Amino acid sequence: MRSEDHIRLGESHSAHNYHPLPVVIRSAEGAWVVDVEGRRYLDCLAGYSSLNFGHGNPVVLAAAREQLDRLTLTSRAFFHDRFAGFVTGLAELCGKDMVLPMNTGAEAVETAIKVSRKWGYEVKGVAPDQANIVVMEDNFHGRTTTIVGFSTDPDARGGFGPFAPGFRIVKYGSAEAVREAIDENTVAVLLEPIQGEAGVLVPPDGYLAAVREICDEANVLFVADEIQSGLGRTGETFACDHEGVVPDLYVLGKALGGGVVPVSAVVGNEDVLGVIRPGQHGSTFGGNPLACAVGDAVVGLLRTGEYQARARDLGAFLHERLADLGPGVAAVRGRGLWAGVDIDPSLGTGREISEALMRRGVLAKDTHGSTIRLAPPLVVSRDELAWAADQLSAVLREARA
Repeated sequence: MRSEDHIRLGESHSAHNYHPLPVVIRSAEGAWVVDVEGRRYLDCLAGYSSLNFGHGNPVVLAAAREQLDRLTLTSRAFFHDRFAGFVTGLAELCGKDMVLPMNTGAEAVETAIKVSRKWGYEVKGVAPDQANIVVMEDNFHGRTTTIVGFSTDPDARGGFGPFAPGFRIVKYGSAEAVREAIDENTVAVLLEPIQGEAGVLVPPDGYLAAVREICDEANVLFVADEIQSGLGRTGETFACDHEGVVPDLYVLGKALGGGVVPVSAVVGNEDVLGVIRPGQHGSTFGGNPLACAVGDAVVGLLRTGEYQARARDLGAFLHERLADLGPGVAAVRGRGLWAGVDIDPSLGTGREISEALMRRGVLAKDTHGSTIRLAPPLVVSRDELAWAADQLSAVLREARA
């Protein structure tokens, strides 16, 4: 079938919870994808960081293929021979004691919420059902009813109430706002070290360190949602590393599955994660053999520091090129191989700019009006980044004409 046939048929028989660009991808390798007509595109979204290590990474695929021939699922009712290696390796990568594996990022965030509340009642001594968690404006932690209940995005919230209580929303980037929101019943502060969905918003220097200090003073858990920002994307293993901050809980996902299977995890020390006991939390597929094999391969890729260094060096080059785009760009933000580019609204919406880039062979994604996000796989080359920047420059030039 042609692209238009795929799109027409798919739109006729699926719920419209996404508004995809009109491209139908059939294959991919490295940083490139190919559509059903054979056209090639540079993938500058990378599955919202799920494909940090590129499409079809040979190390990840080899681990998956080997495991597919042996064992894919047992459930956690039994042990299997890939579990110990994965949780040990991930715990060591994070510098923590324990790993609680799940599947999706939203599941991991829900897990962190449950763990934080349980810790608050059993360790901190918060009165039953009185725990609260401080969260940020413009957050994006997933799409479950609990999570959208503390979103400030009307599209995410509208029509899905009533919502669970127990969350206090404060301004992102203001450590003082966090301090003022904390009381004796606060069990955690949950934040993204860099807000991806909001437009790759980087907080002020010192913000994460200040929140860490506030949490220590108030005996409150610092929970870092590194689902998009972690595992090499920003030039360090975790975005928190840029300020030398170690959270109490890492929330991980996306790239942990290597672009092959959904793998997520909450990682922390025993004094926090140890509050979860048998029967209190679980998942049929969480920590399954295939997921553990893939996740273990991803941890191995990150141990060398190669991908973090690539993101750091190529990210500096990308941001240098984006800063030189000239008229039509209102602002550029980001860190490592991750950028939010605010386009002058008079030149078009983010969607229109993304469609124009698609026609030139670059796939990107819009967010919040006239902002586009760029997050290519970490295997992208300098020449490919330069070419992508040239295409964006040409799109802006045409829009100004």
